Amino acid sequence: MQHERILILDFGSQYTQLIARRVRELNIYSEIHPYNKIPEIDESWKAVILSGSPHSVRENNAPIPDLSGIKGKLPLLGVCYGAQHLAHEFGGEVSPSNNREYGRANLSFVDVHSELMKGVSLGSQVWMSHADTITTIPSNYKLLASTNDVEVVAYRIENESTYALQFHPEVYHSLDGSTILKNFLVDISGCAQDWTPATFVEETVDGLKYQLGNDKVVLGLSGGVDSTVTAVLLHKAIGENLHCIFVDNGLLRKGEFESVLNQYQGMGLNVKGVDSKERFYNILSGVTDPEKKRKAIGAMFVDVFEDESHKIENVKWLAQGTIYPDVIESVSATGGPSQTIKSHHNVGGLPDYMKLRIVEPLNTLFKDEVRRIGHSMDIDQKLLGRHPFPGPGLAIRILGDITKEKVRILQEVDHIFISALESSGLYDKVWQAGAIFLPIQSVGVMGDERTYENAVALRAVESTDGMTADWVHLPYEFLAKVSNDIINKVKGVNRVVYDISSKPPATIEWE
Repeated sequence: MQHERILILDFGSQYTQLIARRVRELNIYSEIHPYNKIPEIDESWKAVILSGSPHSVRENNAPIPDLSGIKGKLPLLGVCYGAQHLAHEFGGEVSPSNNREYGRANLSFVDVHSELMKGVSLGSQVWMSHADTITTIPSNYKLLASTNDVEVVAYRIENESTYALQFHPEVYHSLDGSTILKNFLVDISGCAQDWTPATFVEETVDGLKYQLGNDKVVLGLSGGVDSTVTAVLLHKAIGENLHCIFVDNGLLRKGEFESVLNQYQGMGLNVKGVDSKERFYNILSGVTDPEKKRKAIGAMFVDVFEDESHKIENVKWLAQGTIYPDVIESVSATGGPSQTIKSHHNVGGLPDYMKLRIVEPLNTLFKDEVRRIGHSMDIDQKLLGRHPFPGPGLAIRILGDITKEKVRILQEVDHIFISALESSGLYDKVWQAGAIFLPIQSVGVMGDERTYENAVALRAVESTDGMTADWVHLPYEFLAKVSNDIINKVKGVNRVVYDISSKPPATIEWE
């Protein structure tokens, strides 16, 4: 049976993925599709949401969706650009704002009798991000909310289940945003709120059984949450036909290869450990550009899996633990105008010479969703609670060229930092932490001797999905002790700094 779905049409907004997350937080499944590639509308689609956009409806080449099979037939909610489009295309007027509205605003009028705004307080804070304003709406449109500066903040079309919001309900700063979305999705659209982690597992396993049949699948395990959950889902679907490979690329954390390999074997997975350290060191020799590092590591992973897959008779598929933020940051998630931030080694397909097909059961999920799904499958909390670790490993935490000595130094520094977080009870309060080897040396004094050694940076952030992140205010006493331990115990380091940048503008990793 096809699960009920919410269709989100993407016009290129930076917030489109947040709409999907807010919908899923209500236990309702959502999918994002480009505004110009609308899927066939069948009975599984319960409602449609139009996203915001960096474009203006007044542009000559403004994105215009074909809503002929949607508007007036399914519940429809326009957000920001979507609201302006529904006004502009059907008889209203949209004009440049006298003052562009970005940030917080407060509702000065709310139609509390409307289904959409039920439970929304007068004065409620909303989040604006628009350069145009809806100045007039057609006669069959009813005003539902205003602010002191903008009259048309929310409206509905009479005799249709069509609604619109000038602000962004998906952003946390819109304090009643979740209430409004629930009103639209549950009360207006009649969604059952039955998309749960257990439901995802059941449907995904059934889908994998159908997709893969009796085919053999090779999966590269990393020790992280994403590949682990991917492995367990596939194991449930195809059992021993899943062949897991855990590669030691020489860029893992200290002692990680042996400890994680033992964990996987204890879970009953069909897993093989492969020592490929020298192969990775060789292809990274002299490479300093971050993108070239990522590309080289991705290509070498493909080569390793190609070699190993030849040892497995009739393997047909390569499984990957790709999740949504990986896709979003590498390429547009929907074929829209999103800008590539950085490439991910597990995104973008395989070279023509490698004949394996790709299966990615998690590529529509955010990190927090992956953890909830893993918890529902009773995966060890120690594995689920592990901090995210980049696919290229320490290579993108060593700025500049990669050498064995730099890897050794960073592994020791990282081990001291992570161990201290664990022993101090801070590990689970941090979303991701690690150390960065900086491409500079600085003067220091040890004993009576002058030193000229390496500097390292410590990084710890809090986040829910990796799309945004704030630096963690670790106690000064903790940082002082960690810094002292690193300088005293790691030969080659005489300076430690702490990164207090948030994402955006900085990314979580330095490369």
